[in-house]
Amino acid sequence: MSKPTPKLLDQVRDAIQVRHMAKSTETAYIYWIKDFLNFFKTQRGDWIHPRELSDQDVTEYLTYLATQRRVAASTQNQALSALLFLYRNILQRKISFNAVRAKRPLHIPVVLSVQEVKSLLAHIPQGPQHVMVSMLYGAGLRLMESCRMRVKDVDIDRKQLTVRDGKGQKDRMVPLPTKIAEPIAQQIQRVARLHQSDIESGAGNVHLPHAMVRKNGNLRRHLSWQYLFPAQHLSRDPRSSPHLPYEIKGELRRHHVHPSGITKAVKRAAHATGIQKRISCHCLRHSFATHLLEAGADIRTIQELLGHADVTTTMIYTHVATTGATGVRSPLDLF
Repeated sequence: MSKPTPKLLDQVRDAIQVRHMAKSTETAYIYWIKDFLNFFKTQRGDWIHPRELSDQDVTEYLTYLATQRRVAASTQNQALSALLFLYRNILQRKISFNAVRAKRPLHIPVVLSVQEVKSLLAHIPQGPQHVMVSMLYGAGLRLMESCRMRVKDVDIDRKQLTVRDGKGQKDRMVPLPTKIAEPIAQQIQRVARLHQSDIESGAGNVHLPHAMVRKNGNLRRHLSWQYLFPAQHLSRDPRSSPHLPYEIKGELRRHHVHPSGITKAVKRAAHATGIQKRISCHCLRHSFATHLLEAGADIRTIQELLGHADVTTTMIYTHVATTGATGVRSPLDLF
């Protein structure tokens, strides 16, 4: 007896996970594929399998996003990527529709001054959140890179952090600011106490990347593999697959802290400072790069620290730095 064919969205999820794509990518792709199918259900009164839609139908949907819903260029490109993934990898269909990516406008990043960063950090409560926000600025981390950092990736003696599987699935080394070396050491002690408590209560496991749980499942109970900033409560892995014999379905684990908590903390602090800029967690990463450039750091060094694949991405900071390419005096100040 042959196995039943998985539903379309289940096939998409499996294909994404096989390629080790991020959970956020999976969520976004599923959203856009559902939206794509809903668009034609609304038009035609019934569900239509995407295999039955023509290339012109796909183009019509992308045009609708741009002209009627007026989505941003990056959003339109994300929807396009989701549909390309669906047709190429799931339906095995040759792409011939008008898949033109929207041109993203070049925005100058929002950068805080050193004094503004100090003011922002002063309004973040002491504790794990303060350490995380300090890392975003002091090491130039992306928010999820900070959330996913594990105890083993911290080297206090050598004053460095290891970012694992960053954007583009690349590892890199970044400096550990001396000012937060002691708070991070204290955070590791908190994690150790929490982990011991979990073990005593019958839990203590953590998610391991790829197939490591099959190769050495005992690692999931090691302190070194625990997240540096663990979640407050235990949870079940939404991606645990019953198809894999080495996965324990529904296992309670200690995941990392949810990024929304840090985002909200930064927004509250920004409001308290009264700084009239659009401040976000990523703004601190921009500030890290700009302040390094202003301090005389080489653009290639900054590129490596940020994990940019192309130096042209890093060059955007020359437009906001007060030294270097745009560090000129206004002619009004010459007299």
